[in-house]
Amino acid sequence: MKLITRYDLASKSECELRGLYHTVFNALVQSAPQSADRRNALASLENISRELNQRCGNQ
Repeated sequence: MKLITRYDLASKSECELRGLYHTVFNALVQSAPQSADRRNALASLENISRELNQRCGNQ
């Protein structure tokens, strides 16, 4: 899995971010422990969460 950065997320709508979170979460569940895919999925979920939280806080 490719790491999804905050830069990648900036142009996405809130609906797209929520869908992406769901997709990445499913990839995390299917990833092997201690794998690069798992680390990237966890970091991507954190980035998506931060982006969503920042947007909710700015309203």
